[in-house]
Amino acid sequence: MTTHATPRREQILREASRLFAERGFHGVGVDEIGAAVGISGPALYRHFAGKDAMLAELLVGISSRLRDGGHRRVAQAEAAGPAPAAALDSLIAGHIDFALDDRALITLHDRELDRLPDADRKRVRRLQRQYVELWVDVVRRVHPALPEPSARACVHAVFGLLNSTPRLSRPSALPDREETAALLHRAALGAFGAAAGAAAG
Repeated sequence: MTTHATPRREQILREASRLFAERGFHGVGVDEIGAAVGISGPALYRHFAGKDAMLAELLVGISSRLRDGGHRRVAQAEAAGPAPAAALDSLIAGHIDFALDDRALITLHDRELDRLPDADRKRVRRLQRQYVELWVDVVRRVHPALPEPSARACVHAVFGLLNSTPRLSRPSALPDREETAALLHRAALGAFGAAAGAAAG
């Protein structure tokens, strides 16, 4: 999928993501998305073929950003020193940023992934598998005694933990962002440590 990241496209995608998450994909019309960015509904077709194309770009795009960002974080941590724990810390911090700043995309993924055309859905799944395997590799370097299947299960569990923030009933149910990020980081590290301890025991 070839995309051209312009400020207008990014604005349209951001508002489409918010509206889709709030009302569901079929509950939002092109005219509403256009109104949210100050253009007519038909003018959106100069940027996207339609709502389906927006949804595909949102879901493929975030999966690609997570995978590519994860690889960058690991490479930067490894360049700074040999300790694999730093790479795991960086992966966790990056995913927490996503979980706290892109909550609409988490909701959208959970609700609307099955609406994607088969090729786009498979692409999302492939990108997600690659992201998971990056985490599994880093986790097992930090906790060598943790078997690969257990590490993979734990990675998925940690994703579930970190991605749970949109399901809180009110934004005020969370502490401030810094405190929330620190809490999630400790919880993720604790989950991996507990899994490794159980495997060693």
